[in-house]
Amino acid sequence: MSGLEPDWVKRVTPGDIMVAGRNFGCGSSREHAPIAILGAGMQVVIGHSFARIFYRNSFNMGLLLMEVGDDVDKINDGDELEIDAVTGVIRDLTNGVQITCPPLPKSMAAILDKGGLVGYVKERLA
Repeated sequence: MSGLEPDWVKRVTPGDIMVAGRNFGCGSSREHAPIAILGAGMQVVIGHSFARIFYRNSFNMGLLLMEVGDDVDKINDGDELEIDAVTGVIRDLTNGVQITCPPLPKSMAAILDKGGLVGYVKERLA
């Protein structure tokens, strides 16, 4: 992110939510991109759309992605958000906007619940 905002990493705090544009994660064919986001303390990325491989890698690593299309433009930097992945509802507590997206499929929720695909598979094999 330093290419877009050099001091970005200094502003990020655990629990922050990343808001992204179109085709976010394009070019990230390995797990390192979602791992870096998780390592910065963010558990959720809300975006217009996501690159296919990044999307799957993110869930496999335990990073929740919520695709909201053009509604992403309703969220401003610094807004406080409340997320319900089960229902697909994002509430912007700063400006009162409510955004909906498809609810998280149960299979994906199960993977996230175990911290990613490795934890999910370990439990299934136990």
